[in-house]
Parts: sequence; structure tokens; C-alpha cells
Amino acid sequence: MESKQLKWAYLVVLALVWGSSFILIKKGLVGLTAMQLGSLRIIFASIFLIFIGFKSAAKIPSFKWKYIALTSLFGTFIPAYLFAIAQTEIDSSVSSILNSLTPLNTLVIGALVFGLQFKRNQTFGILIGLIGSALLILNGAFHHPEQNYYYAILVLIASICYAVNVNLIKKYLHDLSPLSITTGNFIVLLVPAFTVLLFTNFFSQVGELKVQESVLFIMILGVVGTGLANILFFKLIQMSSPVFATSVTYLIPVVAFCWGLLDHEMLTPVQLFGAFIVLIGVYLSAKK
Repeated sequence: MESKQLKWAYLVVLALVWGSSFILIKKGLVGLTAMQLGSLRIIFASIFLIFIGFKSAAKIPSFKWKYIALTSLFGTFIPAYLFAIAQTEIDSSVSSILNSLTPLNTLVIGALVFGLQFKRNQTFGILIGLIGSALLILNGAFHHPEQNYYYAILVLIASICYAVNVNLIKKYLHDLSPLSITTGNFIVLLVPAFTVLLFTNFFSQVGELKVQESVLFIMILGVVGTGLANILFFKLIQMSSPVFATSVTYLIPVVAFCWGLLDHEMLTPVQLFGAFIVLIGVYLSAKK
């Protein structure tokens, strides 16, 4: 398969996998706390990746481990907990839509920190995306008073973390294999995630049926939605660009919204309009 076709194939597969992640988080929160969920997600991914990719991590030069640590922090550790905490209060479909701001934030971070150049249509796209996000959040807060939409800010922070991550990978780790980067990330994260888990009461609850069912959902999320997906994502960054790679978030809300409908989630017409505006803004910000 040609490189151009392959990168689009990667994009679609990632959209299906990551679009399903939000409903897995929702199911995981039935029996787990947000901190337990975030820790288990990382631990399952770490065990899987160390098992299949430990030898590849040995190929990482010693001077690049600082960048591996940074990408693990911004690309996985912080977002894993932020998304779990956010979805204790807001719907999974809303979370996925706000996550689609990642390409927009990738452009902003790239320009401010990594020297990328803005174009007029990209600046316009950023403003449109922010307007759509505000509409989505404010209307959701009005129509769903039982949900605390301040938690949506956590998703926005997570999308900024993702933006920092992809720029770091493109600039400093572009010459490493995706498996090396991903395995290195989770070698770094295994001990911190397990430490966080120890400070929860997970091990006293693990015998409960609902906890075990939630753990199963998070095992799938960790291995497939985090471990395998990150390998694919890093490969996509290397073969395309940070903005193209993060454009997977155009498609993620569509998948997540379908899962949300099956789980009886509904967006108001104004929220749907806000989601559309967000995606238009993201499209314009990524357009060359």
C-alpha cells in the first residue's frame, strides 16, 4: 500500500479505536474511581508493551530518555487521569468532541513553542473552534444542570497535553521507531501509575463483581486503546505531520457519538451545532 493510502488507513483505524475509548471509560467508571481507572489503564498498557517491545526500548539513546519521559507525561499520564475525572461529570460524547480541539492546540503550541508559522485561515479556524467549544459547553451546562460542565475544562487541558506531545515527538523523537517510543513511555509510567493505584482502595474492592467487570473494560482500553493505538499513532506522526496525525480527532467524535447514542446519551440541537462549529474550526486550522 502506498504511503499516502497507508496514512489514511491508519487514521481510520485510530478513529475507530480511540472513538470507542470514551465509552470504555464510561463503563470503567461504573466500578472504579477516576484515579483507579487512569492507573489501571496505564498499568495494563505498560505490561503489554514491555512484554512485546522491551528489546526495542534498549535502542533508545540515553540522551533521548528525557524526551521519552516528557512525552509519556504529556501524551499519556496526565490525560489518562484528566479524561477519567472529566467523565465522572460529563457525557462521553461531549468529552470526545472537546478532544477534537487537539489539532488546533497542536498548531498553537507548534507556533508558540516550536516555531511553526500561522496562516490566516488557521488563525480563523482557531477562533471558530473556540467559539464552538464555548457553545457546546455553555449549552450543555444549561440543559444538563445535573452535570458539572466545569469538568469540561479538564478535557481541554488534556487536548493541550496531547498537542505538546505530538510536537515533542516530531521534533525530538522522529528518528526512533514507534514501538521504541511507546515502550519507553510506558516503562517510565509503570511505577508512577502503580504508586497512584496503591493510594486508592482498589485492592480491597477487587473482589466485587462490578469492579471486575470495569477492570475488563479498562484492560481492553489499556492494551488496544492505549498500547497498540499509541504505536500506530507515533508511526502516523512520523510518516505525515503532527497536524495531520491529530486530525484523527475529526473522526473520533463520530464514533464516540454513535456509541453514546447506543448508551442513551443525547446532545441538544445547539450542542450538535456547536460540535459542527468545532470541527469546522479544526479543519480550517489544519488546512495548509
